[in-house]
Amino acid sequence: MVAALLPRERLLMGPGPSTVPNRILRALAAPTLGHLDPQYIGYMDETCELMRQVFQTTNQLTFPVSGTGMAGMETILVNLIEPGDEVIVMINGVFGGRMKDNMERCGATVHAVEIPWGQSFTLDQIRQAVADHPQAVMLGIVHAETSTGAFQDLSGIGELLHQQGMLFAVDAVTSMGGHDLQVDAWGIDAIYSGTQKCLSCPPGLSPVSFSPLALEKIESRTTKSRSWYLDVSMLKNYYTGGGGRAYHHTAPINMVYALREALAIVVEEGLQPRFERHREMHQLLRSGLEELGLEYIPDHSLHTLNCVAVPDGVDEAAIRKRLLNEFDIEIGGGLGVFAGKAWRIGLMGESASEKNVLTMLAALKKCLGD
Repeated sequence: MVAALLPRERLLMGPGPSTVPNRILRALAAPTLGHLDPQYIGYMDETCELMRQVFQTTNQLTFPVSGTGMAGMETILVNLIEPGDEVIVMINGVFGGRMKDNMERCGATVHAVEIPWGQSFTLDQIRQAVADHPQAVMLGIVHAETSTGAFQDLSGIGELLHQQGMLFAVDAVTSMGGHDLQVDAWGIDAIYSGTQKCLSCPPGLSPVSFSPLALEKIESRTTKSRSWYLDVSMLKNYYTGGGGRAYHHTAPINMVYALREALAIVVEEGLQPRFERHREMHQLLRSGLEELGLEYIPDHSLHTLNCVAVPDGVDEAAIRKRLLNEFDIEIGGGLGVFAGKAWRIGLMGESASEKNVLTMLAALKKCLGD
């Protein structure tokens, strides 16, 4: 006999996933429908509309990709890049590097602009990159670099790129639902996120949105997308097909239920109050961490992902292990050049509460003191 599935509950304060509220878990348990059932299509359309509200866009082509955030990244790139295209990517951490890798796999000539991890780009640096590579068709950048906790200001970039005829692509995996994200106002043409971060939904879907300019690029392709599964020229006939929905693949029905509830929770709280809550919890956590003698690594820190340097002589993995085993608290270690040198503490969605911050600080203080 197989033992009952009884996972131990954790306080999820790492780089993701975040704690999932019961309302969303109950949505996962709702009756499964067929992916062409009119009742389900209605729920899916509501989900896409809620996504538009949280992305702050009117883009018709806004939908959940069947896959995690990296599937969203691939969806953006395999549809907007053709072999031989020149593109620019701004790299200040792991996920900018992943964007570069994906661009190369699409057959693009990639111009990478790299700065030290933990730093953020200035508009002048982006302006210079555009001037250096005027033939590029797109520039990609990470809004919330999960590997370093660095926040990237996006204002002004879209206008600059559009003046040069370039598309603006953004990774918002760790910012959607936690930081202000004005897709239309900032001129973002293609954006992707993930469900398991600030939306506090289980991992499994990637919200994406394409502007009319991006859709023009897709429809004018001279070659097929390198991915059949993520080909937007076919997917759009299912998500924006009106009365006649063209079957493409079987949608993850119950995950869409969960995302619908997660987005509804965001909208019910209100975008600005939600962003302010994340800011306040960041300030509370930051004050507590600095009282413990810990220093933040990024120049401009995310509210949703806090990256601090591990003090000299401290075994960072041992501290994380003790937090997990003794206190049921999960935080993350460093990635790449920060491996063994940093802790990454998430304050995303349901996890961003005063109770959670104070609980984590008390447990960390005890571990460091011992």
